[in-house]
Amino acid sequence: MTDLDKSITVGVLFSFVILLTLFEMYFSYVHNKKHYQKRDTLTNVYLMASAFVINLLTKAGTFMLLQYCYVHYRLFQISNSLIYWIVLILAQDFLYWFLHYTGHYVRFFWAMHVTHHSSEHFNLTTGFRSTVFEPLYRVFFYLPLALMGFNAFDILFAYLVTQIYGNIVHTQSIGKLHPIIEYLFVTPSHHRVHHASNVRYLDKNMGMVLILWDRIFGTFQAEVPEEEIKYGLTTQPKDSGPVNIIFHEFIALYADVKKHLHLKIN
Repeated sequence: MTDLDKSITVGVLFSFVILLTLFEMYFSYVHNKKHYQKRDTLTNVYLMASAFVINLLTKAGTFMLLQYCYVHYRLFQISNSLIYWIVLILAQDFLYWFLHYTGHYVRFFWAMHVTHHSSEHFNLTTGFRSTVFEPLYRVFFYLPLALMGFNAFDILFAYLVTQIYGNIVHTQSIGKLHPIIEYLFVTPSHHRVHHASNVRYLDKNMGMVLILWDRIFGTFQAEVPEEEIKYGLTTQPKDSGPVNIIFHEFIALYADVKKHLHLKIN
């Protein structure tokens, strides 16, 4: 697959997600599902645009760092094309799980990731509600891929394809799928759990494509019919303005650190 083929593939897949989103909006409106709310949807688009700008600013640096490590420090090279792509997708998906896990369990990274979880609605545009500052540090989680012998073009392509898959599971329009699919892959049901603020569901189902990582490492939770999902954060920010929606957890983190230091000094 040439670089042009990869670009076309990503463009087609992203266009498919846009069309799917418009269809879901229409379906929600016609059937009065109330899955979409105007201000919330505009906030999702705003956060996606903010992340897109930072992605553009960091893209060259990300590519050069990955490619430099690939050229100078790769430990081996997989010659078989099929095995190459299978290993790349599996390794990239696992490293995303680790990145995502870090975003939930390390508060500094949670301060950046929290924007993605701050919506009290759940629909396909929630997938656009980006972790705005993730492009600044994401590359360091994917450096092992370059060391494993995967070039920067292929790493970024694999990332974009799996991200598009991750977008389409942000939906309430699809129930549980076949048990085999539910066991192996991240499904809308699994991801509804991930976005829930119910105590039972907190910090579960971190996977992007495969749910197996969560099953292996103990972060899996199935959606249960007896507990209705409440979307959003356990404590919603009072101010959902364009600045506070990005920085509110940094402000809370700073306040907690300042309070802790004050108590320690006294």
